[in-house]
Amino acid sequence: MAGKVRHFVTRSGRYHARLVVPKDLRGIVGKTELRTPLGGDYRQALKLLPGAVAELQHQIAVAEQKANPNQAPNTPARYPLAPGQIAHSHYYQRMAFDDQLRNDPRYSAVGIDDLLVERLRAAIAGNANDAELGELVGAQIERFRAAGNLDAARGSIEWREIARALCHAELEALARSAERDEGDFTGTPTAPIIVNAQPPEKAPEPVSLKQLWTDYVKMRQQTGSMRDGGKQLGLAVETLKKFVRHDDAARLTKKDIIAWRDQLLKSLSPRTVSDKYLSTVRSLLNWAVENDRLSDNVAAQVKQPKPKQVQSREKGFTDTEAVKILKASRSYAPTQDEQGRIRETKHMIAAKRWVPIIGAFTGTRVTEITQLRKEDIRKEGGTWVARLTPDAGTIKTGEYRDVPLHPQIIDEGFIEFAQSSESGPLFHHGTDPEKYLAAATQISNRLASWLQEMELVPDDVRPTHAWRHRFKSQCIELGILKRVYDAIQGHSSNDASDNYGDVSLKAKIDAINKLPLYDLS
Repeated sequence: MAGKVRHFVTRSGRYHARLVVPKDLRGIVGKTELRTPLGGDYRQALKLLPGAVAELQHQIAVAEQKANPNQAPNTPARYPLAPGQIAHSHYYQRMAFDDQLRNDPRYSAVGIDDLLVERLRAAIAGNANDAELGELVGAQIERFRAAGNLDAARGSIEWREIARALCHAELEALARSAERDEGDFTGTPTAPIIVNAQPPEKAPEPVSLKQLWTDYVKMRQQTGSMRDGGKQLGLAVETLKKFVRHDDAARLTKKDIIAWRDQLLKSLSPRTVSDKYLSTVRSLLNWAVENDRLSDNVAAQVKQPKPKQVQSREKGFTDTEAVKILKASRSYAPTQDEQGRIRETKHMIAAKRWVPIIGAFTGTRVTEITQLRKEDIRKEGGTWVARLTPDAGTIKTGEYRDVPLHPQIIDEGFIEFAQSSESGPLFHHGTDPEKYLAAATQISNRLASWLQEMELVPDDVRPTHAWRHRFKSQCIELGILKRVYDAIQGHSSNDASDNYGDVSLKAKIDAINKLPLYDLS
């Protein structure tokens, strides 16, 4: 019988409570298992076993906190129970354990400790301090804490309420035990807190964060978003999983999200935490609620204030800066090593030569330019046009658009370059359309780094957006309609009237041709 009792072992004729330490905590605990001696008396050892196991579980919980020091100190209960439910559960566990003891041939009746009965009654009446309550039922409280049923701090009103409820259960269990010693096994609890308690509900089924994210990405891809499979934003979900050390979205709490946010702020900017990490998780959990996968979004009210950006100058390039960049781009020649070899790829060389001037005359996103393919350049009537399409990588609006090429781009020789290039991407060497976006983004980032290394971009100017700001400013000065330059740049409008009618290619050509030439002599 002894070998069948869980967490109960015999060593050299002595009894012990035993708990195996999880592998990831053995470095902290310093042991592979924890043991508590229970003495040499079998009956007494079995009586001491539940409390001893609860204490060992508490040590494991402390080790988990050390392993994840950034987690909130008072971790919310995973499966919270009301005081009455805890008392109900404990009473019937006691009765089941009593049955187990009586089925052992070595067990005989043990007298009821009258002093213990009086102490329990005093505690139920509220005449016990925290230390006395801890002596009576502290081990039981920690056992329920280890099971995730409570998170009350010792000495709090909630903790004392739970302690008194457990004293009820202990007193009722003693009463049934005394009745059973007399052969009466018909007794039932009489304390209202146990009689009226609803039986503890079954723990909710886990909801995998990983699976939620997979399903969420599939839904977004059906609408043309997340063409990269959620790789960029998926980092937020992965870091959250590592922080809370589990994959169950149903166990997440607002405190978890707050603690995770505070941890991220130690290495990331408030803007990144807000716009990338919190925003991603908030959207994911909101989708899970909308699709009945979760009951509520615990991240809904967790925010991160962003510092207001101080703008000491215009966001776009000035005339002088623009000319300086275009001249450097026009005259760029790759360096050679000692053996006369050029280490830079032909695609990167082409990007440094052509992307800046295309950005200057179209205000297009840099990544949309670096993903252009040979087949995207065509002549429409007498005007050369670049088609920006999701087929080449990604378009923020999800819709293709045709952008006329300014005469100066043509005069510089871009069409000859495009026509002499191989089919496919002009500025990156990607061969798999599924990976075009990643390749185009890589070239875009390298181009921005080159401009900064050459000190062609001021520190407080974003090289990937400055052309867009400049283009818009020029259009405003030239009196070009907002709807027209928004259509060229791929900006959506909040004006309902803009959904009627189309901005024709002719309207775009007329607007582009109004832009003045750059003096690159």
